[in-house]
Amino acid sequence: MDLTYTDKQVAFRAEVRDWLAANVPKTPLASFDTAEGFEAHREWERTLAKGNWGMVTWPTEFGGRGCDLIEWLIFEEEYYRAGAPLRVNQNGIFLLGPTLMEYGTPEQKARFIPAMASGDEIWAQGWSEPNAGSDMAAIRCRADRDGDEYVINGQKIWSTRAVFADWVFGLFRTDPDSERHHGISKILVPLNAEGVTVRPIPQLNGLPGFAEIFFDDVRVPVFNRLGGEGEGWRIAMATAGFERGLMLRSPARFQQASKRLVELYRQRGDDIIDPAAEDAVVRCYMDAEAYALSTYQTASKLAAGGSIGPEASCNKIFWSEMDLLIHETAMKLLGPRAEIEPTTAAEIAELGAWLDGFQFAQSGPIYAGTNEIQRNIIAERMLGMPRK
Repeated sequence: MDLTYTDKQVAFRAEVRDWLAANVPKTPLASFDTAEGFEAHREWERTLAKGNWGMVTWPTEFGGRGCDLIEWLIFEEEYYRAGAPLRVNQNGIFLLGPTLMEYGTPEQKARFIPAMASGDEIWAQGWSEPNAGSDMAAIRCRADRDGDEYVINGQKIWSTRAVFADWVFGLFRTDPDSERHHGISKILVPLNAEGVTVRPIPQLNGLPGFAEIFFDDVRVPVFNRLGGEGEGWRIAMATAGFERGLMLRSPARFQQASKRLVELYRQRGDDIIDPAAEDAVVRCYMDAEAYALSTYQTASKLAAGGSIGPEASCNKIFWSEMDLLIHETAMKLLGPRAEIEPTTAAEIAELGAWLDGFQFAQSGPIYAGTNEIQRNIIAERMLGMPRK
């Protein structure tokens, strides 16, 4: 791995920085877990798309720039440095988009990817079900074939962004006699289809970041199935690799958070009581830099023709627990003021988004596959340990 940037990469960074400086909203957008904030973030997605910045690694015909993964990492570094809004369509552009690139038909790519890149269609993820969370192979939601359509019945839960999203990609059992990993297909479903009911689920902060989705004789065309019938598990594992391994949590997110933590430590100065605080701040900063180097190494491996394997589980554990440590350390530095939800400009300037980030970080070890499950994967597939 060569950490020296080429002239082309240096020029690309300058182009990204200039565009963001001219286009990033001057004031923070409302949370995309509110109707107002969701639409504001959708409009930001459209602004990105107009500059062909929606997903820079995608081919130009789909609204991208054909960038390699190193350029994507550069883009992410500048994006977070500029304080640009979080991506409301992250389920689409970071998870479903790459999966469509790999497994979709030309017709599916033409239908779904441009609308995804432009922000016209925002995607939710529909994998978990009651009694089938991290153990996705236990899903029972059915999609029965009826000619050129599937008839879907069942329930999904903890569907991120589903409250205001336009579509959901999910796993459905297309062979009613199958068990576990077999007989499952990945199907794309419009959330405004007849028979779909979406019920919000509040997060710790009270906002509806999740939803449960009920399907009652929902009809979708077979065209909406991604890959062959019964191939859903294999395709879902590819999506999970993107989620755990590289795309969903770029290192820039944590590098900027660790820099803000260092600044918070300096601001608090003599008010810091905990003698271990300095060690925790240093560790957070070092972990964020180590994660960045590891991600550059993974990108270099992929560029050389390699693939993301079970080591994606190591990645997921590392970034989720690092995120927790960063925000737990910030809470300790802030002391009692950490419990204040910032509302005024002065509070926002002082407290930033630490409380909101702390609350969200609690979910890190759970979503994208619980860390307990990831440790099982590491033990079995990387270390070759026997199953109990």
